[in-house]
Formats: sequence, C-alpha cells, structure tokens
Amino acid sequence: MTRCACTVPESGDAAILDQSEPRLEDQAAFDAALDRLLAADERLHPLVAEAGRPALRRRAPGFAGLAAVVIAQQLSVSAARAIEGRVVATLGGGLDADALLRADPIALRAAGLSAAKVRTLTAIAKALDDGIVDLSAVDAMEADAAAAYLTRLPGIGMWTADIYLLFCQGRADAFPPGDLALQVAAGEAFGLPGRASAQGLAAIAEDWRPLRGVAAHLLWAFYGARRKRTGAPT
Repeated sequence: MTRCACTVPESGDAAILDQSEPRLEDQAAFDAALDRLLAADERLHPLVAEAGRPALRRRAPGFAGLAAVVIAQQLSVSAARAIEGRVVATLGGGLDADALLRADPIALRAAGLSAAKVRTLTAIAKALDDGIVDLSAVDAMEADAAAAYLTRLPGIGMWTADIYLLFCQGRADAFPPGDLALQVAAGEAFGLPGRASAQGLAAIAEDWRPLRGVAAHLLWAFYGARRKRTGAPT
C-alpha cells in the first residue's frame, strides 16, 4: 500500500488552543477529553459514528507497565497476555524490576520471552536501578520530551515510550506516529491515497494537541471497527 505524507482538509480552527494536558485517570476523564477533542475538530465526528466512543486503555505505571509494553511488542493481544501471565508467575506474582534481575534467564525464556526481550527487560531493570532514568520524573515533562527521555533506556524506542506514556501514565497528549494501525486509520478516515507516513501523521496530529493520545484511542477504535466489519484479522 502506498504511503502518503499528505495533509488532510482544513477544518476551521481545528487546533486546540488550551495547551493544558489533562490526565486520563479514568473513563470519565477520558470522555470529557474526547468531548473537548470532538468540539475542536469536526473531522473526527464520522469516526465516532462508525466506531463508537472508545474505552480508555490503562496499565500500571512504573516498571510493571513498561515491561508489559515490551512483552507485548510484535505479539497479538492474546499471546502477549498469556506470556505476561507466565512471566508474572515466574517472578513470584508481579512484574518487579528487582525480581527480574534475580530471575534465571532460562526460566524467563521458558515463560515465553524471546532472548532479545529477556536482554531488554534485564537492561531496563538495571538502568532504572542505576538511576539512568527516573520514571517518576516524566510526570513533569511535556509529552514529547518525556518520550525522548525514556529512550535513554536500553531497547526503548519512541513507539514504546509513547505507548508507555499513554497507557501507563494516562498522558492525554502522548502520540505514536510510527504506529502502523494509526497510519492506516488516518489514511482511511481522511481519504488519503494510502496510509499516512509517520511524518504525515505527526503533522496531522498537531491539530489535536494537547489531546493527541485521545485521538489515538479514537483512531485505533476506528481501525478495529473497520476490520471487524470486513472480517479481516485485528
């Protein structure tokens, strides 16, 4: 499929002028943020009509949440949940950095982690223990700066950092423009000739600050609704 860095049609004053970023602590906070987003950009109304109002997706913050994001990379939801459950059992009941550093790598491999993910999780746990990154420090950072800061951790790229901020910290403005599903959804939603490029999607999302993460939830819901409707795998 052709990738497109095209812009989408203008929608009046689509940019959100109030730059305060809400925290998506619960569904009520998410719904309020979604209403604010829809009031600012009417181009998103057809997505809600087709996909419905999305549910907030949240995970635990800290190492447990970051580890879960790493475990889920390049896996189906069901496979990721199964492996995470086995890893949690191997570690004694939780995704704890200290427990992971003490764990036998062979046992972690037996739980379903690839060798690369064992190395990544071990390196992250050690980097946190060494103080290279302070996960609590990202609370006070702007979303893009927080994502860049998290990439100091071994094996953490911008996609993983943005997903952590959005799902584990409830950052309403965290947005992963490199996400394939978001690129496809934007292309379909806005009538582009193909899926948006990462650069093109990032440009589109500028109109949604400081609620880009809320828009991401809506785009994912739209992507999923279309594939369920057509019978394609999700």
